[in-house]
Amino acid sequence: MIEQEIDIKTADGDMNTFITHPESEAAYPVIIFLMDAPGKREELHDMARRIAAVGYYVMLPNLYYRREREFDLAEQGREVMFGHMNSLTNALVCEDIQALFAHADTAPAAASGAAGCVGYCMSGPFAFAAAARFADRLQASACLHGVRLFNDADDSPHRDAHKISGEMYFGCAETDEWAPPEMIDGLDKYLAATGIRYQIEWYPGTHHGFVFPQRQGMYHKAAAERHWEQLFALFRRNNITPPIR
Repeated sequence: MIEQEIDIKTADGDMNTFITHPESEAAYPVIIFLMDAPGKREELHDMARRIAAVGYYVMLPNLYYRREREFDLAEQGREVMFGHMNSLTNALVCEDIQALFAHADTAPAAASGAAGCVGYCMSGPFAFAAAARFADRLQASACLHGVRLFNDADDSPHRDAHKISGEMYFGCAETDEWAPPEMIDGLDKYLAATGIRYQIEWYPGTHHGFVFPQRQGMYHKAAAERHWEQLFALFRRNNITPPIR
């Protein structure tokens, strides 16, 4: 596998980004991997590697780069984390994704066709918003225990859902104070009226953060493996397929 840590230029600075893909002469479909609130870290690098190993060009940016190059939750605490998280908007992250695609378009190992996106927790709404903003490129987007998916805010990502041409997947924890059933039920009713392709799946016996191996007390191995199965199936059925090697 090839791994890189590079700075990608944006209008607001240098966005440090982890990129990984198989080692060959082929060009691989781009997958944008959007971090959860604890930030870009080795645990997420390992998850990116798992996606890349299947045959993808995975880009994992530090979305906090405007404020912090290397955020460490254990050292800096949740108050700082929430400050960083609340500094982000759907529009800002879509600008960052535009920069990621611009870089990928110059990378020989990155294919120029259909791409995918996955956002965890705080990045669930970013992946949702990006599916509408980049409808011509993102043919599959996934939100795993995503927050702020359906609310009264002017920039709630559901407002542009009708623009989505690809497929949306929402993987939801059974017990999740950040994404309660009433929010997901409201989202379901709204999306049903748009006519877009989407799936909402509840993961029994899980809590917020169930996909992360190092999330003590929350990690649910069987559900986490199910999410990988669903994620790769989502990409395949939307023609985001690795090249034959």
